[in-house]
Amino acid sequence: MKENRSSFGSRIGFVLAAAGSAVGLGNLWRFPYLAAKYGGGIFLLVYIVLAITFGFALMITEIAIGRKTRLSCIGAYRALDKRFGFLGWLAALVPVIIVPYYCVIGGWVLKYFAEFVAGRGKLVAANADQYFTSFISDSAGGFFSTPVPWFILFALLTMVVVLGGVEKGIEKVSRIMMPVLVVLSILVAVFSLTMPGALAGLKYYLMPDFSKFSTATVLGAMGQMFYSMSLAMGIMITYGSYMQKENLMERSVAQIEIFDTGIALIAGLMIIPAVVAFNGGDPTLAQQSAGPGLMFVVLPRVFEAMQWGGFIGAAFFLLVLFAALTSSISLMETVVSIVQDKLHWKRVPATLAVTVLLLAMGMLSCLGYSESFAAIKPLGMAFLDFFDFISNSVMMPIVAFLTCILIGHVVGTKVIADEVKSENGIFRREKLHRVMIRWVAPILLLAILGGELLKFFGVIKI
Repeated sequence: MKENRSSFGSRIGFVLAAAGSAVGLGNLWRFPYLAAKYGGGIFLLVYIVLAITFGFALMITEIAIGRKTRLSCIGAYRALDKRFGFLGWLAALVPVIIVPYYCVIGGWVLKYFAEFVAGRGKLVAANADQYFTSFISDSAGGFFSTPVPWFILFALLTMVVVLGGVEKGIEKVSRIMMPVLVVLSILVAVFSLTMPGALAGLKYYLMPDFSKFSTATVLGAMGQMFYSMSLAMGIMITYGSYMQKENLMERSVAQIEIFDTGIALIAGLMIIPAVVAFNGGDPTLAQQSAGPGLMFVVLPRVFEAMQWGGFIGAAFFLLVLFAALTSSISLMETVVSIVQDKLHWKRVPATLAVTVLLLAMGMLSCLGYSESFAAIKPLGMAFLDFFDFISNSVMMPIVAFLTCILIGHVVGTKVIADEVKSENGIFRREKLHRVMIRWVAPILLLAILGGELLKFFGVIKI
């Protein structure tokens, strides 16, 4: 398998694909909400500092593991130390759990994009709460008014790209989608800033308020950065295994970070000033409307308040659709890579098998808000929320923590440094990487895990 392993055709192809994985729904709805909640500028400052230290160390570690072993996460961890073979399986479970419900949310985005393109944005905005609730609860009536066909269509779009392979599928699509995503983001942000009263929102978003700095600010920024950069999902290990040996890894990681953070910052410019202007200068609406509420309830109302609102709404949901697709592609590719490595299947049967599993598991999340599933609530949550909690809040911090223990205290950070330096003998941030992986990152990861669990049990509010 090592000799025949696929690879990206160029460094820019790798960067765009990895950045596409990192840039997802978390950038476009979670980041603006958290930035508004934790005081704008101070949150941005903390986030950027964490991205170039904590995020850099974890990302370059995973990419180096993948490129050194030329294996997906199950084989890669075992290749480093047989005692940590279990960690590969744990990491492999994360994308298996995430990609089905991620495709469900992608289906929601596809539905809203279709509505705005068809000129029904006013209808959506007129009663946004009820429209969204009726849609996800499968009570709106009519097949295409339910989430099922949109989920299936989004999953099939993801499958088609993955079937194309690494260079002809993922890399080719990323080269198109990522530049378009950047252009659309800038255009929507410019329109957003032209709204009357938007400058008050811009000031709130960019001006640091140090009085709002707190432990919650650090935990919020740390959690967002961790999830946003596609860490501890096996994705960066898989993409690293496709990376050519002559590519400069440290520079590539820096470019991925810039891409991911830049899109998150632009997302804030798109959303926060517009929502604050729509709410008469009050940032409360942006703070309170986390997740689906911000994306599918608040923003349609904001777009309809804009000049050219139908066009802006369609452009916004198109860029969200691209962001969701690039992330779902990386998630599915990770699972397909694992199937290929373990079962020695060719790409087509492996992709088709993963798609069948995705559709079966995804139906639980797709119909989890409907009346027929109302009585089934694992841990008191709908299926989608349950899968999100288990994967993002529990499994991912554990995988990342154990990865730090493996690299920092078992095999040694020199393994990663040697892989990075194999290109040109240079690893500029080697000391930073060593300190972060051995000491700082494990503490931060335990803080993320502890904070999420305490929040779940209602002990604290973050």
